[in-house]
Amino acid sequence: QVQLVESGGGLVQPGGSLKLSCVASGSIFRFYAMGWYRQAPGKQRELVARITSNGMATYVDSVKGRFTISRDNSKNTMYLQMNSLKPEDAAVYYCNGDPPVLAPWGQGTQITVSS
Repeated sequence: QVQLVESGGGLVQPGGSLKLSCVASGSIFRFYAMGWYRQAPGKQRELVARITSNGMATYVDSVKGRFTISRDNSKNTMYLQMNSLKPEDAAVYYCNGDPPVLAPWGQGTQITVSS
C-alpha cells in the first residue's frame, strides 16, 4: 500500500513563503495525477493545486500566481512552493492523488500564517 508523508509546514508571517514536500512510498506515484489539498478548521478539504503525471499544473483561483506545484518522479516526490502567504491560507495541507484514491490520507502538515 502506498503511503504519503507531507512535510515543510510551520509558522510564517503574512507575505512569507514555505515549501511543502510530499514523499510517496511507491513508484506507482509517477503514473498518477497528484494534488495538494488543504483543510481549515470548520471547512471542507479542498484541492488547491493539481499536477498531471507529466507535469501540467492547475490551481484554484485563490492561489494562482502565488503557489507553484511541481514533482520529481525519480524521487517519488511532489512539492508546493507557497509565496505571498495570507492568513486565509492557514490550514492543514495534505497530498494525494487526484482523485484522492492513491493512498490513505497522511497526517498532513500544518501551515499557520500570523504576525
